Amino acid sequence: MSLYAKLVECERRNRPIRVGLIGAGKFGSMFLAQIPNTPGMDLVGIADFNPANAVTNLKRIGWKPEAYAATSFEDALKNRNTFITDSWEDLVKRPEIDVIVECTGNPVAAVEHCLESFKYGKHIVNVTVEADAFCGALLHQRAKENGVQYSLAFGDQPALIVDWVDWARGCGFPVVAAGRGHKWLPRFSESTPETVWNDWGLTAEQAEIGGLNPKMFNSFLDGSKPAIESTAVANSCDLQSPENGLEFFPSSMDDLPNVMRPKSDGGMLESKGVVEVASCLQRDGTPIDHDIRNGVWVVIEGDTEYIRRCFQEYGVRTDDSGKYCAIYRRWHLIGLEVGISVASVALRNEPTGTASFFNADVVATAKRDLQAGEMLDGEGGYTVYGNIQPAKKSVAARCLPLGLAHNLKLIKPVAKGQSVTWNDVEADTTLKAYKLRQEMENLFFGAK
Repeated sequence: MSLYAKLVECERRNRPIRVGLIGAGKFGSMFLAQIPNTPGMDLVGIADFNPANAVTNLKRIGWKPEAYAATSFEDALKNRNTFITDSWEDLVKRPEIDVIVECTGNPVAAVEHCLESFKYGKHIVNVTVEADAFCGALLHQRAKENGVQYSLAFGDQPALIVDWVDWARGCGFPVVAAGRGHKWLPRFSESTPETVWNDWGLTAEQAEIGGLNPKMFNSFLDGSKPAIESTAVANSCDLQSPENGLEFFPSSMDDLPNVMRPKSDGGMLESKGVVEVASCLQRDGTPIDHDIRNGVWVVIEGDTEYIRRCFQEYGVRTDDSGKYCAIYRRWHLIGLEVGISVASVALRNEPTGTASFFNADVVATAKRDLQAGEMLDGEGGYTVYGNIQPAKKSVAARCLPLGLAHNLKLIKPVAKGQSVTWNDVEADTTLKAYKLRQEMENLFFGAK
């Protein structure tokens, strides 16, 4: 039975999937916009540290006031409307709730939200992929221990890439490379929240009208978010990180098979079975026609003469050898699609992507020369950006994961372009996120 048919059946039986949302920002608002159109799914509660902000966003997306007028969780359950609270703890403790959507964008907080939700028997759809990038495999394990599912969020690019990889392997195709598109020039790694909008392609006024967070969008532009999302894919799909980080090779959709193939076959990749990102700009800044900036792709191999002949017979666009082809989706709809993950974990007991490996890692890297005494401000900020590395390499060098590079004081200077290490900062070892990360390093690599 399809997910939609299952949702309709939930509605018919008057037993909807009961959902709690932590964080009602931009991504959360997009999910909220689809709830009224989705049968068999009720949003019981929203937890936001600023409830007034949640109300503002509900008004912005067109919810009627009576839809979020519940005065308690009991009222929300009885009348199938939504209760807004500032207590995420109260939300995850409600026994009636089936799925928690973690949507704060704060990786340290997200780890705590996930762990507590597992303890109370809740599936988690984790939109905060920054947390997945530095401890996803342990979150997956904790979910299993508690008999629930931990999932990436469909609509966000990592889960969509995972879906393409699963499709390819399910068809019997070797996966050569998988990834997303991006707008990239090397200088963007130095971008800050003050400079982001012009390079992104919006005015400050447009960003303000849309309620867009400059630090969050800068985490995309400066390469941090592509590194984070590529790491999530590598650790979900057992793919590898490029040895020295993402190259952001310029490529159109049609050129993907030629570009994203091994160097030994005329392409740009070090090897097969890797994650990578395609830029929509040539290195001189010239836009590429038919770009894949907002999409996802997987390059597969026709590894027999017969399969390559089938590609030709059915008009499949391949590389110039006829051996490789790319399957892609040009657009993703972000939070508008996350209901697929909610339905999948609740009705099929299946995640839409979950970390089972620790192949890749995202390392905090200095945007400029940093001095002892400065405070790191995490992804999208003024001090560091994220660079993907093989996890074995980053753990051996004691590199600081980007997701934990928030509000940490430097005790040593770090030169521009260099990885920040645990030796360079005053670490808060009391954080659950820190402890989980250390446990994961020890589990996979015997690190102490």
